Amino acid sequence: MEIYISQRRIAARIRKIGKEISEFYEGKPVTALVLMNGAMFFAADLCRHLVGDLFIDSIAVSSYRDNSSSGKLSFRGQAKLPMAGRHALLVDGVLDTGLTLKTVREWAKGQGALSVRTCVLAEKAHKRTEDILHADWTAFQLPDKYLVGYGMDDKEQYRQLPYIAVVEPSEYLP
Repeated sequence: MEIYISQRRIAARIRKIGKEISEFYEGKPVTALVLMNGAMFFAADLCRHLVGDLFIDSIAVSSYRDNSSSGKLSFRGQAKLPMAGRHALLVDGVLDTGLTLKTVREWAKGQGALSVRTCVLAEKAHKRTEDILHADWTAFQLPDKYLVGYGMDDKEQYRQLPYIAVVEPSEYLP
């Protein structure tokens, strides 16, 4: 396992994005909707840097089965806070195909959100088939490699690592 982005570099970038988002939403209440499980560590650190009228909620979603996208998004829970009349900030770990952010964005708009913006820890570098080409705020542009740590997993392992690491296929656990 090779460390690709250090804990220190992640922390510095999150502070900067937190400031940018706080300035963008200045004077407006915002609801951070955290997409679980992948965004839990990123969202916790990001929300500590958001200043202003902030509400935090989460929703469990997944499109991955056996380390690849199934092409269908599964909602495994519901948000507690209503989206109607709120500015929504979708916080996700990785923008890969765009399916997750597109589907949750459409859901939030359908619930009556005033606006929906996106923030991700990482964007993978490849073409997307969905209409979300980029997040509104992205901490890191990453290569299209298998990465773990800081919320990213391999079969629900390695999320707790305080850095982002590249995993070679031979390192995957059975």
